[in-house]
Amino acid sequence: MSQSTIANRYANALFQLAQEKQIVAEVNADLEELVKVLETTPELLSLLATPKFSIERKKQIVAEIFASANPIVVSTLELLIEKKRVNEVANLAQQFKQLAAASQGFAEATVFSTRALTDQEKDEISSSFGKLVGKEKLTITNVIEPSILGGVRVQIGNYIFDNTVANKLEGLKRTLVG
Repeated sequence: MSQSTIANRYANALFQLAQEKQIVAEVNADLEELVKVLETTPELLSLLATPKFSIERKKQIVAEIFASANPIVVSTLELLIEKKRVNEVANLAQQFKQLAAASQGFAEATVFSTRALTDQEKDEISSSFGKLVGKEKLTITNVIEPSILGGVRVQIGNYIFDNTVANKLEGLKRTLVG
């Protein structure tokens, strides 16, 4: 079973529970914070994954460190520790974020451009490309990539809209060279 499938199952279960309790936004924020903590202190993830400590001790550590987090987030993390899947936290958080956005009519989009986009440009891209994928709004992450020369490449899930100068030049090259 692939790791993304595992993370997807946990994320779906957590999302359903958060929806029932009407705390989707709070759980999403706690998961984002949890991922930030684990990214900035990889030692913690190593500690939670190591077999040197008992599962109960690991749960105790998690309960102390994340005492202010929502109890269902802490319980989910404890379950991941118990099932030896703590390395799936980042994938689970990403899947949960996508589920939360989709339930609100949003989608995550990555926009590649040669420079930072203005808020107005982001809004225009959001409304234009959101309609193409059937979403009300896109949450845009702007990635600066000078190699595209000009234009933008928009990635929304599995969809890629490539309107870059580099892509057009490559198409022209294929046409001319054959």
